[in-house]
Amino acid sequence: MPAEFHEIAKRINNWGRWGDTDEIGTLNLITEAVVRATAATVTSGRRIPLALPLQQDGVQTGVIPGRVNPLHTMTGINVELAGPGTVATSDDIVTMGLQAATHWDGLAHVSHSGRLYNGRPAESITTHGRAAFSGVEKAGPIVSRGVLLDVTRARGVDRLDAGHVVTPEDLDAAEELAGVTVGRGDIALIRTGQIQRYLAGDKQAYTYPSPGLSIRTPEWFHARDVAAVANDTLTFEIFPPEIEGLWLPVHALDLVEMGMMQGQNWNLEELSQACAEARRYAFLLAATPEPFVGGVGAPVAPVAIL
Repeated sequence: MPAEFHEIAKRINNWGRWGDTDEIGTLNLITEAVVRATAATVTSGRRIPLALPLQQDGVQTGVIPGRVNPLHTMTGINVELAGPGTVATSDDIVTMGLQAATHWDGLAHVSHSGRLYNGRPAESITTHGRAAFSGVEKAGPIVSRGVLLDVTRARGVDRLDAGHVVTPEDLDAAEELAGVTVGRGDIALIRTGQIQRYLAGDKQAYTYPSPGLSIRTPEWFHARDVAAVANDTLTFEIFPPEIEGLWLPVHALDLVEMGMMQGQNWNLEELSQACAEARRYAFLLAATPEPFVGGVGAPVAPVAIL
């Protein structure tokens, strides 16, 4: 890791901030007071889904081994439980990568220098034991104020160029557009417009190259005590890497150093339009991950409530 990475890591490190046994990191910033205050801002009750449909023709192209799109199989169809004419049931199963579609990266998803969040050893993740610390089930219910940072709209475009690096200056501009100061316990949703490529049927263009967050952005979130971050790309951060040869540095800074969960493949298109129409970019956000015990990530069906 270059010196720049380590310098940023020192400035944003949250290890021990909530105690040596903490496993949820910045989610500690979502207090009951934060939830009460945000719930009180709901006016219209409009609910906007932010998840992609779970389907075999999902966003994954096979580039990431094991991250398979959802394979939905029927295991029983109208099985009559006690003979002809009785009650019948149908059942189905799904096989998928937990981070295949709209998802949260858990804190155990990434390690660097042999360590996970809060100094836990990377070796604590095993084949059968899974994530011994900071499994995604530890996150619990995630409900807080969401703030849409519509970088595309702030820049006067519909979609960022594939090579655009989202900087703190971009976030400042989006915050100004929103008329909202991102603060303690908020969940920031960052729109690049990249998911339009997938929605138009071009999975390859959606995958690579992709706009995404700069290595400089974790300090922006740390300064504001943001609880979690999500965006509308496959890789979250700029891809190919911002610094040649430095792969997934934003993942490492967010998840390992700060203990801040991050989400990917969130569909923010309808939300962008709704926020622009209502001239309101803050809302109640419900985004609890599926509680897979020991999981290093999990699918989520987030909903913004205006």
